[in-house]
Amino acid sequence: MSEPLDIPRVPWSGRNDGDSAEHRRWWQAVRPYSPEALSAAVAAHDGERSRPAVLLGFRSEEGVRRNKGRLGAAEGPGAIRAALGPLAFHLDREVFDAGDVAVATGRDEVPGDLEGGQERFGSALAAALDAGALTVGLGGGHETAYASYLGLTESERTGGARVGVLNLDAHFDLRSEDRATSGTPFLQMARAEAAEGRELQYAVLGISTPNNTRALFERADELRVRYLLDEYTTWETAESFVEDFLADLDALYLTIDLDVLPAPVAPGVSAPAAVGVPLEVIIAVVRRIAASGKLLHADIAELNPAFDVDGRTARVAARLVDTLLG
Repeated sequence: MSEPLDIPRVPWSGRNDGDSAEHRRWWQAVRPYSPEALSAAVAAHDGERSRPAVLLGFRSEEGVRRNKGRLGAAEGPGAIRAALGPLAFHLDREVFDAGDVAVATGRDEVPGDLEGGQERFGSALAAALDAGALTVGLGGGHETAYASYLGLTESERTGGARVGVLNLDAHFDLRSEDRATSGTPFLQMARAEAAEGRELQYAVLGISTPNNTRALFERADELRVRYLLDEYTTWETAESFVEDFLADLDALYLTIDLDVLPAPVAPGVSAPAAVGVPLEVIIAVVRRIAASGKLLHADIAELNPAFDVDGRTARVAARLVDTLLG
């Protein structure tokens, strides 16, 4: 990540109660990314809870467009930053903002360069991981997930490790299409792993039966995907599901599609959920994963500010980022 990325569209800002540590909010705490600053912070940290974090946005909705979803997710990274900025900063780690990788949205038969954007995001992510950071991706449509996967596979930190992918989502996103979309990332991952002689370790919490075809359930079974349906997801079932998945892993990639949440909680997404998983359960899952010591990278996808109500979905996304890093 030696070359600068695009400047975030939404600058960090918020209420100012003072400049001392006890008054700090996110907008005062987050530092601009530079390789030198990150290296110094990594050298100074003294444990997993103080490992420096790097935020990296993926300003893309091209995958959503190809998947025939509601456009607007490209503005997600800026909206998450705007919602994070005013929050009180209680973290014991330094946080750096590396900006956004941007993908132009195509139209009609002229597609945007999603694949190139995913590769650029992956390279930037791998550099931050190899420098020792805990990384958080800010989407963007759920095509963000494959961009994250490219970064993880490029990173030296995943060499020889048994890495699992946990998706909090109403959808499997295992569609088979001629080109990448927001609905194909996990099938892309499975095929890439198979090409390397490995099996994708993939689990999904929050699956909505009416929003996934029989073909998708059959594909999930063929790939030995573990999943938990939204209507059966309580903290007790979620805890058992997550613990079982974590037990066999060395490291975890967590991806959160905000449409896993009920529509009244997260209206600003491409495909609002009729049922969804309660926010309290999702927060508890995120907290458990953050405490596991196995979290290598996380991302949050599908925030669509164009359809948000009172900024509530952005606020939920910000709360989840704060929980992940806290």
